[in-house]
Amino acid sequence: MSKQVLTRQRVLELIDQLQVGEAIPSERRLSTDLGISRLTLRAALDDLVRDGYLERRHGSGTFVSEPKIAQQLTLTSFSEDMRRRGMTAGSRTIELRETHAGAAVGRALKVSPDARVVLIRRLRMADGEPMALETLHVPAALVPDLTREMLEDASFYELIERRYGVVIASGMQSIEPTVTNEEESKLLSVPLHSPAFLFERTSRTAAGETVEFVRSLYRGDRYRLVAELSQRRDRPALVTPVLAAAADRET
Repeated sequence: MSKQVLTRQRVLELIDQLQVGEAIPSERRLSTDLGISRLTLRAALDDLVRDGYLERRHGSGTFVSEPKIAQQLTLTSFSEDMRRRGMTAGSRTIELRETHAGAAVGRALKVSPDARVVLIRRLRMADGEPMALETLHVPAALVPDLTREMLEDASFYELIERRYGVVIASGMQSIEPTVTNEEESKLLSVPLHSPAFLFERTSRTAAGETVEFVRSLYRGDRYRLVAELSQRRDRPALVTPVLAAAADRET
């Protein structure tokens, strides 16, 4: 095991003994206590900063960060995910209106650009802290008489299943890194141009009907993505990176 990896493990043990927001000892003291060079220590600390365990504050030192939430790449609602983690999910409806689908949303929902859809924009929270900003488009005929009150602090999947009999069975999701614009930064309580994950998902019923197109912007400082992988045995194990042209972001 390399010195840097061993140093990382020992600093992680130290972090486990500290509270979020508490400063770790200075690099000089840590290098003396651990019996390692400042260069090796700094490399290990740089890794822990990149992984979200620590944050550096200019002129103040290095502090224990709020732990990131592991986002499993599965079809589940935000509310369900937070409940599973023992956190209280919440939401604030920013916008709710009926509009024409337009070309892009129409393609995603497999409806005419002139079709009527309901646009829902919500700020999603965990234990009162803003975590994500989501914009949903749903065919208007599927959710008649939908109100803001129905959406407040509610799982949209549970709502449409209970009230409208629509059950989400599968979906297709893409993820790309991005940064927050001015409005997003204000709503998510992060600095301008903070790193974020942009999720785009279309969801379908068991009958194959597309019922939802959603764009969700997750805070990059509070999330990391986790996927369970398995090797297919019916063809050679080959992983090929695919480069796709990024679509212009809506601002």
